[in-house]
Amino acid sequence: MAHITNGVEYGIHCLLWLVYVDTEQPSSRDLAELQGVSPSFVAKIFPKLEKAGIVTANTGVSGGYRLAKSPEDISMLDIVDAIEGSKPLFDCKEIRGQCAVFKGDPPRWVTGGVCAIHNVMLRAEKSMRDTLAQETLASLSRTVGQKAPRDFDVRVRSWLQERGQARGRASLTRKLGRPPDAVS
Repeated sequence: MAHITNGVEYGIHCLLWLVYVDTEQPSSRDLAELQGVSPSFVAKIFPKLEKAGIVTANTGVSGGYRLAKSPEDISMLDIVDAIEGSKPLFDCKEIRGQCAVFKGDPPRWVTGGVCAIHNVMLRAEKSMRDTLAQETLASLSRTVGQKAPRDFDVRVRSWLQERGQARGRASLTRKLGRPPDAVS
């Protein structure tokens, strides 16, 4: 896991909204605009989440995303690894043997075994990965839900539902060449 980027934050926020959505399948654009973030950036995240089996996609006018499995079965580590990959947090360059004092011939005590700095970083990464593996999308959703007003999830669902309906009307207008409710 390399440096954790904004993509992870955006992805987790989007997935939290999918926990609350029952029948709607919001598009990545809807989820991005709901949060005021770049739709093109969020659109690049969702194929990674889909490939990892975290979301499923439905195509078409009313298409969008749904969670592919229960929020209890999606760990924060699953999400981070899906978006960032599982690269190591620290990339040891083994510079310990390059000290000018050694004049190109470092002693064995310097280069033997795992680099002490690398060892500390490996332990830190393991601790972080263990913590991320224990936290699920469901537990995070409960924490967020305790902070939000009681009707906030209803307001979000309504907003997403209106967006989905607007997409459907726009598509029908393009097909018919006129608004669906226009009289001929």
